[in-house]
Amino acid sequence: MQGQAQQQAYDRGITIFSPDGRLYQVEYAREAVKRGTASVGVRTPEGVVLAADKRSRSSLMEPSSVEKIHKADDHAGIASAGHVADARQLIDFARRQAQVNRLRYGEAVGIETLTKNVTDHIQQYTQVGGARPFGVALLIGGVENGTPRLYETDPSGTPYEWKAVSIGADRGDIQEHLEENYDDDLTLDEGVGLALRAIASANDDELTAAGVDVATISADSEAFVELENDEIEPYIVENDLEPSDEDEDEDEDAEE
Repeated sequence: MQGQAQQQAYDRGITIFSPDGRLYQVEYAREAVKRGTASVGVRTPEGVVLAADKRSRSSLMEPSSVEKIHKADDHAGIASAGHVADARQLIDFARRQAQVNRLRYGEAVGIETLTKNVTDHIQQYTQVGGARPFGVALLIGGVENGTPRLYETDPSGTPYEWKAVSIGADRGDIQEHLEENYDDDLTLDEGVGLALRAIASANDDELTAAGVDVATISADSEAFVELENDEIEPYIVENDLEPSDEDEDEDEDAEE
C-alpha cells in the first residue's frame, strides 16, 4: 500500500520525476496516442505519403467531419493520432510557425525546422505545473529544398525522422508490415499503395475509400495534395483491399 501511495504522489505532478526517472503523465499521454486510429507516413524519392484510418464510429456521422490529415503549408502536411482537440492546437501552432517564417524570411519553412518548433512547444508542457502533456503524436511530412522529409513527434517533445512510420493503434503490426515491405526506390504511387496496405494489415486486409484519408507531397511540385475518394478507390482495387463479398452478404443478412 505504501508503494502504491508513493507512486500516486509522483503520478499527480507533471514536473516531478519518480525515483526511477519516469514522468508518469508523459507515459499516460503515450497511451492516449495508442487509443487513436492509425496514421502512416511513407517517404519515397518522389515525395511523401500521409495516410490515416478515419473509420466512423457510427453510420450517422458525416465522414467529412473526421479529419486526420491537415495541410500545414503549401509544401507540408500533418497526420495525427490521439486526442483530436490536442492535435488541432498543435496543427494551428505549426501553421502559424509556417506563416511567420514566410513573412519574416520570404521563404517556405524547412520541414526539420517546423518539426523542431512544434516539438519545442510540446516539450514545454512537460515542464510547466498546472498543465498536462499533449495526448497526441503527429507525422509531419513535406519537401525541403527538393528533398522529401518525414518526422514523428512524441508527447515528450522528441522528434524522430523516418523513412516509413506508423502512429496510433496497432502500431506494432503496422510498423512490422512497413519494415517488411519498404523499399528505398519506391515511386510515389507505390508509396500510397504501401501506406494503404499497412493500414489494412490491421483491418483484416480490407479498406474503403471513405474510411481512409490520403495526401501526397510531390518532390517535383512541392505541393500538398489531398486525394478524393474517387482517386483513392483505384489504389484500393489495385492492392486488392476491397471488402469481401462475404462481408457484404453478412451486412445484408443483418438488415433482413
